[in-house]
Amino acid sequence: MTSTATATPAAMPAIASPKQQFLSTFEMEHGTTMRVLRAYPEDKSELKPHAKCKSARELAWVFVLEAGMAKTALTTGFDWSKPMPPMPPAPESMDAIISVLDDAHNGMAQLIQDTPDERLFQTVKFPSGPGAIADVPILQFLWFILCDQIHHRGQFSIYLRMADGKVPSIYGPTLDEPWM
Repeated sequence: MTSTATATPAAMPAIASPKQQFLSTFEMEHGTTMRVLRAYPEDKSELKPHAKCKSARELAWVFVLEAGMAKTALTTGFDWSKPMPPMPPAPESMDAIISVLDDAHNGMAQLIQDTPDERLFQTVKFPSGPGAIADVPILQFLWFILCDQIHHRGQFSIYLRMADGKVPSIYGPTLDEPWM
């Protein structure tokens, strides 16, 4: 089969900048995380799969705390010469956590959008292993935070199943949300 059509530079999709690649993935993953969190039964927010685990409510709060870490990386950076301030406790309801997370996400998306590209390649000091602190490019740190949130969302999906909630599609169909 032959074709007379040719691709021209104007017809080809533009290559997204590293910032735009991150923001696109950040938005997509946030939507998935919100579906998982919204599916969680409010009356089971104190469920702990094991005594050493966080409650579902505390685990959901981790998403908000990580958004705060990302904001710190973009704004002031971390001062490891001072003790870390205590983390704020999780609100009492999943609805409150979801609301705070959505606001934090929207604020982060805007902050990243407003950050000059060259700033994203500057470094922030962050622990890189036991007793080690490294200079990490801010964009790399943001990807680390996003990947960690995806990890915690996977944990949360197990809590959701244990709480007899319906697990929505994450990267494909689930028993509760088949695609066919």
